[in-house]
Amino acid sequence: MTNSAILGGQYLLGDKVVNRMGFGAMQLSGPGIMGNPKDRPQAIAILQQAIQSGVNHIDTSDFYGPYITNQLIHEALAPYTEDLTIVTKIGARRDQEGAWIPAFSRQELIDAVHSNLKNLGLEQLDVVNLRAMFSAHGPAEGSIAEPLSVLAECQQQGLIRHLGLSNVTKTQVEEAQNIAPIVCVQNHYNIVAKQDDDLIDWLAKQDIAYVPFFPLGGFTPIQNNILNTLAQELHASPMQVALAWLHQRSPNILLIPGTSSLLHLQDNLDAMKVKLSAENIEQLNALATN
Repeated sequence: MTNSAILGGQYLLGDKVVNRMGFGAMQLSGPGIMGNPKDRPQAIAILQQAIQSGVNHIDTSDFYGPYITNQLIHEALAPYTEDLTIVTKIGARRDQEGAWIPAFSRQELIDAVHSNLKNLGLEQLDVVNLRAMFSAHGPAEGSIAEPLSVLAECQQQGLIRHLGLSNVTKTQVEEAQNIAPIVCVQNHYNIVAKQDDDLIDWLAKQDIAYVPFFPLGGFTPIQNNILNTLAQELHASPMQVALAWLHQRSPNILLIPGTSSLLHLQDNLDAMKVKLSAENIEQLNALATN
C-alpha cells in the first residue's frame, strides 16, 4: 500500500500535491505552546517519523514557542524533500505571559515573513496564512484588505509562494480573493463544531483546501458518548473516528492533527484506515454543534 493510500488520498494545495493527512506542529513546543519541548529528541523524532510515514504537509508558525516549532522543523527535516509543503501563519505574536496579541501592522507582517524564512531555513515560504485576530472567540467580521495587501507584496517579491487565511468568514475570503489568489482556509472545525459546513462546501466548488484546526477538540479533547460507542464498534479510538469523519466529510479537507507523542502520531495516521458507513456518518452528523 502506498503512503498516499495510507494517508487518505491527495489534494492540490497551491501548486503542490499533498497527502490529506498532514501534521500540525503546535504541540511540539513547551506547555502552553511556550518554550522548548520537555523532550527535544522526541520532538525531532516525531517530525522525522511523520515524514517517513508519508506526511508531506506540515502546519506551523513562528508564534508557536515562539520560534521553537519552526526551529525544530528546520533541525529535524532540512534539507527538505521537494514534495514537502510547509504552511505557516502570521498576524499574531506572543507576550511574555503567553497571550496571543494581534500583529497586523505593515512592519510586523514583513518582520514575521522574514522571521519564518530564517527559522525554517527557507528562501521562499510555501504557504502563508494570514491569521485574523478580530475576536478571541473565533471568526469575526472586519476588513483584512490592508494586512493581506502587505503579504501580496511579499508574494510579488518572491518571499511567499501562496497565500491562505485563518480564522476568517466567507465575507473575508471573498474580500481576499479580490487581492490575491487564496489556496487554503484554516478555521476551527470538528465533529462537534460544524459552524463552517456551508463555507467548506463553497470552497470545495472552487478547489480551495479547507484545513480544520483543533480537529480533535484542541486543548479540551472531544468527549461524546455516541462517538465513544461507535469507536468501540469499529475497533478504533474516538479520536480516530473523529478524524475519519473529517476525512470523509469533503475531499478538500486536509487534516493536521498534532501531537507530542510518537504513539499518538501513529494513532492519528492510522485513522485513515477507519472507514465509516453511511449509517455511521449519519450518526456523527447528528452530533450537536458546540
